[in-house]
Amino acid sequence: MTRRPRNVPVPVLPYSRLVGQDELRTTLEIAYVNPAVGGVLATGQRGTAKTTTVRAFSRMVSERLPVTLPIGATDDRVLGGWQIKKLMQGVAKPEVGLLVEAARSPARILFVDEINLLDDYLVNIILDVVSTGVLNVQREGLAQELQQVRFNLIGTMNPDEGGLRPQLLDRFGLMADVAPEEDPEQRLRIIETVLRFEAERATSGSTYLAKAKKADAAKRAELNAARALLPEVTHGKGTLAYCARLAAAFRVVGHRGDLVLSQASRALAAMEGTTEATPQHVRRLARAALAHRRSTTESGSVPPWTAEDDTLAESLLPDPAR
Repeated sequence: MTRRPRNVPVPVLPYSRLVGQDELRTTLEIAYVNPAVGGVLATGQRGTAKTTTVRAFSRMVSERLPVTLPIGATDDRVLGGWQIKKLMQGVAKPEVGLLVEAARSPARILFVDEINLLDDYLVNIILDVVSTGVLNVQREGLAQELQQVRFNLIGTMNPDEGGLRPQLLDRFGLMADVAPEEDPEQRLRIIETVLRFEAERATSGSTYLAKAKKADAAKRAELNAARALLPEVTHGKGTLAYCARLAAAFRVVGHRGDLVLSQASRALAAMEGTTEATPQHVRRLARAALAHRRSTTESGSVPPWTAEDDTLAESLLPDPAR
């Protein structure tokens, strides 16, 4: 396989120049502001810029691409193993795996493209580490001390190519449903943006790219300010009760959905510069936190979020007069 030279930058559309992708961008930003949310799963058909958006986000927050787990990765590559060259010389020297690389990376992101095609065994390991923050490697010939490993897991998948088991879907904090743009004007904007980016990349001293970089830096500062504010954010009256009512009404199995709603609402409030998470914040996150937790089939198919679901979520909002 041909590898790109390390000194050649990977061209990525600036985050501030993305067209649409509102739900995916919001979920990525929330997970960055409050990692306790538990990562993001982006679902959608091919060609909907899921990977582009994730890479642009990582580049925006850290000026680096995310650590990426390739399809076909072995457990040694994921968990860590021995350096083969050293072993051949009779020296046992550990090789850092992708999970540790992600935790040490500037973005602290592990990106798994087409996660539904990854071996379930590896998916289970990754999600367990995300949940506990601890990597415990105990295999024949390799035993390491427990390591604190914390990163945001971002996965993408095309439902047409298969799903994830409900148990695995539930481990992602938020899910963004990425659909192709149907508005001709928006589709035109996408074409123009991509062509402009390609042209500007070949232009020395491009003011277009300089402005985009400045806009990305401003967004990064905004998100970091929200992270700093997060410890001060509390839940307003009725907010936690609304989280519980929503999860019960949508028949969510377990309690992870309730907790994600509570954590994500705090992040959303911090992003808006307020120190109180309200039921309205929770309402805006109902689809992202609950839609993938209603799966009732072993195929991992996610029932579509409908207008009736929105109506139900609205009906459960507490009366502000009380």
